[in-house]
Amino acid sequence: MIHLNNISKQHGPQILFANASFQILPGTCTGMVGPNGAGKTTIFRLITREEEADKGDIICAKNTKIGYFSQDVGDMKGHSALEEVMSGASDVVLLGKEIRAMEKEMAIPMDDDAMANLLERYGDKVEEFEHRGGYDLESRAQAVLTGLGIGPDDYNRQVEDFSGGWKMRIALARILTIQPDVLLLDEPTNHLDVESIIWLENWLANEFKGAVLMTCHDHDFMNRLATRTVEVANQTVTVYGGNYDFYIKEREIRREQLLASYKRQQDMLAKEEEFIARFAARASHASQVQSRVKKIEKIERIEIPPEQKRIVFAFAEPPRSGDDVIGLSRVGKTWPLPDGKEKSVFGGVSGMVRRGEKIAVVGVNGAGKSTFLKVVAGETPVTSGKVTIGANVNIGYFSQHAMDILDPKKTVFETVQDTIPMANIGVVRNLCAAFLFQGDMIEKRIDMLSGGEKSRVVLATLLARPINLLILDEPTNHLDILAREVLLDALKSFSGTVVIVSHDRHFLRSLVSRVFAIDHGEMISYEGDYAYYQSKIKDQS
Repeated sequence: MIHLNNISKQHGPQILFANASFQILPGTCTGMVGPNGAGKTTIFRLITREEEADKGDIICAKNTKIGYFSQDVGDMKGHSALEEVMSGASDVVLLGKEIRAMEKEMAIPMDDDAMANLLERYGDKVEEFEHRGGYDLESRAQAVLTGLGIGPDDYNRQVEDFSGGWKMRIALARILTIQPDVLLLDEPTNHLDVESIIWLENWLANEFKGAVLMTCHDHDFMNRLATRTVEVANQTVTVYGGNYDFYIKEREIRREQLLASYKRQQDMLAKEEEFIARFAARASHASQVQSRVKKIEKIERIEIPPEQKRIVFAFAEPPRSGDDVIGLSRVGKTWPLPDGKEKSVFGGVSGMVRRGEKIAVVGVNGAGKSTFLKVVAGETPVTSGKVTIGANVNIGYFSQHAMDILDPKKTVFETVQDTIPMANIGVVRNLCAAFLFQGDMIEKRIDMLSGGEKSRVVLATLLARPINLLILDEPTNHLDILAREVLLDALKSFSGTVVIVSHDRHFLRSLVSRVFAIDHGEMISYEGDYAYYQSKIKDQS
């Protein structure tokens, strides 16, 4: 379908890849992985012709329709949500207008030849319109919007009235609705809640018939959809014939094999060089020496690519808190509305969080999960009831907007140092280095960092303090899969208490021991892990 043959691409002095090749085959789903800056987005842009390769060919089958969802949704305004989604198939909409114009034209008297010609053109247009899914375009757009969490009440709402995260959903719906032959998805699960992620997962697996090439930080999503994994790293592209878990295992096997081959080659070269050095001055061995010199000159040296840098950190042993960490007694929260009325978010919430527990707070988008965490963290007052924080509890709160409160003019070093002003420079530098801020990176200003880098700065400031209760609202947003795994391992070994909201199912399944579900203003406690909660929800449906 699409063939990338011996592609080379360089941005300034940085070589992204050289002589790289892989194929996007019909009906396949390919996950693309690799460190930030390795060239994954560049591959998308090469396929869509937004960039040109320095060398090599990109061959695309004739009439292949490509749909590309990127994190840059552009300027959206002047349409309703439904109109914006349908605008992605503007050529199909135009085709429908042509058909309706022809139908009006047929009502006008004309000679037989003209009518025959018109009917022939009309038949061709109708056939194409039907093939392109024109007759169910609107219903398809509505179904996709609803699946992504934008229901009928919001179909006709103007796109400029939606927040940035919801605009991303509209942009994704626009790409899905056109039903392309090849779907390029750059982080499609960002800004989606669990329900929307599951819907998208099922839609791609069961409804979509084309090929998919995607990047994604959601472990489960990649595992359940990808049939192949393409790694973009170390100036090359490597194809693995399986999902993300297969890729991780196979990459380790290939690296061990490469290291073994490298060692054998180094041992052989050492012996040859030792022979050359010992007999170089002897005339009787001159021909043998020259033969071995030529031999080792012709050998293609095995190179060991550098391993991707990993964040290495663990939370310091926290001070011990009391056994009862958070007490909730008929807690309620309302928000004022512009018309003077109030909207109830949740009410009558009672329960106890005990020391050492790791609890997930779940619920559909808008259920009040983030508000609940704000109430518990003391970031917003309760409307009714009481929240009691136990003895010797030190709270660390990571909000979805934690990155927004960082001082954009300060450097990474200054931001971390402000958290631990009494620590010496070496301690601050080591903490920064644990989160991959080394060398000149520690002098980089906050406003110059990516979303993932800002997340790492906030996590570093949390790590610096003696915290025994972590309240985390979507801490995995902007983190790639490897960074999520490191954070997961650190939280699993953290001896304090954790209350977390996350849409990463793998993360929750691997971490939490209890689940608080907020549903229609009430909170239900599930006394089991995330898999137990999922099984109970399945039984109820």
